[in-house]
Amino acid sequence: MNQPVEVLLSLTLLTALAALGSSRMMGLVKIMAYQGALVALVALFLEDEWTRSSLIVNMAALVIKGAVIPAALYLAIRAISIRREVEPIIGYNLSIFVGLGLILFFVATHDHTRLPALQKFPLLLPVGLTVTMSGLFLIMARAKAITQVMGYLMMENGIFLIGALLMARGEAVVEFGVLLDVVVGVMIMVIVVNNIQRAFDDIDSLNLSSLKDWDDD
Repeated sequence: MNQPVEVLLSLTLLTALAALGSSRMMGLVKIMAYQGALVALVALFLEDEWTRSSLIVNMAALVIKGAVIPAALYLAIRAISIRREVEPIIGYNLSIFVGLGLILFFVATHDHTRLPALQKFPLLLPVGLTVTMSGLFLIMARAKAITQVMGYLMMENGIFLIGALLMARGEAVVEFGVLLDVVVGVMIMVIVVNNIQRAFDDIDSLNLSSLKDWDDD
């Protein structure tokens, strides 16, 4: 199953670069849906033997990451009527160059001899780290709260890949619990985004700096 995993990991890297260079909200939701489905499939193909528990967890990850979370984001974007991020903190071209730099750095510096799984799937750890750091960069480089939520999702996708590498068999319940935490976190973030929109008529997170505590003195 090495070849399918390598193909899926390569496509995951492309989705990370596409997310860094995308300004359209709906396009970014689609990218997150593709990326979520890809990382769930990677975890599935990492298994030497498919057991009932591994199939349940990975199929749940596929549905949650590829459909449930993107659907929640789609409804949130429809509700706040935002089509694109016009003024990012860091431009899209520079963001893509940062993504390429992350890929080169993690591919060049990782040591695949430390873990047996890395010898079989040498791209797994570099891709996981690249996706995680790309998500963190997306949070810092964009002003819209909904885009920062997607950066959080990208970070979680990268952590999911690393966790799939390190997860021993029998810990599927833990992985499923993490998935549920992600769903709850995204739902809370969507509610916060909608509240920001109602309060400021915009979802620019920089507006939050205008909130101050006033003394009654």
